[in-house]
Formats: sequence, C-alpha cells, structure tokens
Amino acid sequence: MAAPPTNGSTIVSTSTLQLDEAKWTTLKKITWRDPAGKERVWESAERVTNGSTTTKAVGILAFLKEEGEKTRIVLERQFRPPVGAMCVEVPAGMLDAGESAEVAAERELKEETGYVGVARKSGNGIGLMYNDPGFTDTSTSLVYVDIDLSDERNKNVQPEREAGEFIEVITPQVDQLEETLAQWEKEGYVIDARLGAFAMGLAAVKHI
Repeated sequence: MAAPPTNGSTIVSTSTLQLDEAKWTTLKKITWRDPAGKERVWESAERVTNGSTTTKAVGILAFLKEEGEKTRIVLERQFRPPVGAMCVEVPAGMLDAGESAEVAAERELKEETGYVGVARKSGNGIGLMYNDPGFTDTSTSLVYVDIDLSDERNKNVQPEREAGEFIEVITPQVDQLEETLAQWEKEGYVIDARLGAFAMGLAAVKHI
C-alpha cells in the first residue's frame, strides 16, 4: 500500500486545549427552549474575533479561462492538522471587518495563489452557508471568480502567503473534477466539503 501524500508536515502531539490557552476558538454553552417549552442545553464551538476580523469566511470557486482551452478550476493542497492529512480544497479565508465577500475573494485568491481575478456575485443568490450548524456558527460565502489568462498579471503569478502557509496550487479541468477528486481520495488526500459538494453538484446535473 502506497504511503499517504505529504508535504513533510507531521503531527508532533495532541492534547486537550484549555480555554485560557485558546487563541482562535472558544466553546459556548447555549440554553434554548424547544417547541414543547422544555429548556435544553447545546454545546457550540465558535471563532474568536477582534476589531479587525469576523467569523465569516469566503470560499473561492476560481476558474481559469483561456480562448480555445477547457476551463480549469484553481484548487489547493495543504496539510490540515485537525485531520492529520493533506487536504484538497478551494482557496478560502476570513473576511476582514467591513469587507464584502467579493472583495475578500479577490484578495485571498491573490494572496494564496498569485492569480488576479474578477469576482462575480457571491453564492448565486444563496448568501451565507453554514458549514456544520449542529456544532458551530461558522459560515461561508462561496464566490465565483473569473481569471483571464491573457491578463499579463496572470502570466507569472507570485503568491503573497503568510508565514506558516505551505500551499500547492493545482488546476484540474472542471469537466473532469469529480473523477479527479475521486482519484486523489484513493491516493490518500482528504476532500474539503465545499469542494466535494460543488463537484457532486456538477455531476448531478449530468444525471437529472
């Protein structure tokens, strides 16, 4: 059996995080009343914010377009410690305070991949999507971004990543996305839910 894919990252140790040690997350106890009038308690994990950050994220569906060529999608592979594996995902990031999803999408795309694109309206009318509403209030806006490969700024792209970001950019064809992801999963990669849902939606259209 082949070894799982890696970029050299490894888990050194895992331990229980005390709340007073947590920098980016916190736990909340929510007391709520159900339709029968009974009070119940729910446990939730939430992001910690400051004056310049929000709890909202943006996921970027960025498409490379070139005359005479099939459309490709910009994806990333990077090590994600919570799952202890290399993850295939769409570029993504947190919105800054006062920032729209579209502006954040263009900014994050440039920072993580180097590509300069033009954002379309986010979510195709859906707006915010909640990643795991039974566990957290974290939400994501999916934004479509078109990348013109004839634009000189996209000829020799230079990412502007933060320290600690080790990202591999990959650009598979959109019309082969489901098959490509299935193959990567067989190789040991973990597929991000936003990307997987998008690929399954594309595949579903073929069978409806």
